[in-house]
Amino acid sequence: MEKREEYKRLIMFTASFIIIALQTLVFAHLWYSYYRFGEIITIEFWKRGNWTVIAIYALMVFLFSNAFGAFKVGYLRVMDVLFSQFLSVLCVNGVTYLQLALIGRWKFLEYSLPIVKITGIDLVLVFFWVIFMRWIYAKIYPPRKMLLIYGEHSPDALIEKISTREDKYNICETIHIDSGMEELQKKIGSYKAIVLGDIPSGIRNRLLKYCFAKSIRCYTIPKISDIMLRSADDIHLFDTPLLLSRNRGMTAEQKFFKRMMDVIVSVLGILIALPFMLIISVCIKAYDRGPVIYKQERLTLHGKPFYVYKFRSMRVDSENEGARLAMKNDDRITPVGRVLRNIHFDELPQLFNVLKGDMSLVGPRPERPCIFKEYEKEIPEFTFRLKVKAGLTGYAQVYGKYNTTPYDKLKLDLTYIEKYSIWLDWKIMFATIKILFQKENTEGVENWQTTAATKEKTHEIEEE
Repeated sequence: MEKREEYKRLIMFTASFIIIALQTLVFAHLWYSYYRFGEIITIEFWKRGNWTVIAIYALMVFLFSNAFGAFKVGYLRVMDVLFSQFLSVLCVNGVTYLQLALIGRWKFLEYSLPIVKITGIDLVLVFFWVIFMRWIYAKIYPPRKMLLIYGEHSPDALIEKISTREDKYNICETIHIDSGMEELQKKIGSYKAIVLGDIPSGIRNRLLKYCFAKSIRCYTIPKISDIMLRSADDIHLFDTPLLLSRNRGMTAEQKFFKRMMDVIVSVLGILIALPFMLIISVCIKAYDRGPVIYKQERLTLHGKPFYVYKFRSMRVDSENEGARLAMKNDDRITPVGRVLRNIHFDELPQLFNVLKGDMSLVGPRPERPCIFKEYEKEIPEFTFRLKVKAGLTGYAQVYGKYNTTPYDKLKLDLTYIEKYSIWLDWKIMFATIKILFQKENTEGVENWQTTAATKEKTHEIEEE
C-alpha cells in the first residue's frame, strides 16, 4: 500500500491526460471534417491556426474540469465526479460553439448539430472514464483501516461524517486520550492511518511527532490557530526559522481587483438573471399575494449592519415566534420557496447588494445580528469572519452545507480569508454553479435546533 501511494499522483495525472486527450481528439475530428475552412467557416486557417484552435479546446477542457473538480476520482463520490465531468463538457462545448459562431459569423442556432453530436460523444466518454477510473482506484487503493483518537467530546459526529465515505475510509477502532500515551502508541502501531479528533494541543503534538517518526498517515482536525499558521510566511532571521502571520486582511490591490470583479460580474449577472427574477416575482406574488422581496438585517465587514435582499421563500408570518434557521421539512417554507431554496435562486436579489458594495460575490455568508450573538457566546472567535465583506457565496457554502455547525463554518471561512486570492474567488464561483442543484447543500438544521450551534461541537480545546 505504501509503495502504491508513491504513484497515486502519477496515476491520476495519466488518467486526467487520457480523458483530456480523448475529448480533444473528438473535437479535432469535428474541426477537420466539418467546421474547418469551407462553406461553414470561410476564413482559411493555416496549419498552426488549426493547431491553435484545437489547443484552445484542450486548455478549456483542463480549466473547466479542474475548476469543477472533475479529475478528483478518488477524492469525491462517483456521482459528484460524474456531475462535474458532465458540467465541464457542457461548458466547454458551449463556449467552443460560441467561439466557432463568432469565427464563422453565423446565426446562433446555425450549424449547431455537429457540436451537439460531439457533446453526446463526450458525455459517453466521460461516463465510462469515471466508472472505469473509480473501479481502478478502488482496486489499487482500498478503504483505509483507521484508528480514531478522541478526547472530551464524543466522536460520534466525526465518525458519522467519515462513514459517508466507506469507499475511502474505515474507522475500525476508537480510543480515548485518557488511555495514556503508552497505550495510544501501542494502538497506533497496529494501523497505517489514524484520525486525531479535537484533542488538547500538547497531546496532539506528541502523537503527530510519533506518527511522523513511524511514517504513519495522520488525519488531524485543525484548530483555529492551525488555520492561521497555515498561511504564515516562512522567514529566516539569525539562525532560527520563523513563521510570520501578518493578520492584516486583504492588501489594497486585492481589495481593488476584488471590487472591480464584483461590479462587473454583478452587472452581468443582473442582466442575465433579470428574466428569471421577473418570472420568480410573478410566482411568489401569485401564490399568497405577499411581498416578493424579503429584507433582513445582516452583518458585513467589521460588523457593519446592512439589509440583505432575498426572494421571500417563507410564509409572511414565519418569524412570529422569533428568528431561527430553516429546519428540515420546515412547514414555514412555501411551495414556491422550496423550489427556490433547492436551486438557491432565492439569493438572486443579492446581486444588487453586491453592486451596492454591501457584499462581495465571494466571502463568508452574512449572519443576522441576533443569531451572530448566540454563536459568539459559544465561539468568541466567530467575529474573525468579519475581517472581510460578507459574500453571495463562499468557501463554507461550497465545502460545507446549510446545516454545517458554526464552528466548522468558522474554520472554513477562516481558511478562505487566510488563503485569499482572485483565483480562489473564481474557483469558488465555478464550484457554486456545481452545487446549485445538489440538495444536500440546502438541507436545513434539525427540528430541535433554532441555530446550527451545539455546545458539543462549538468548543475548541486548547492546550492548557
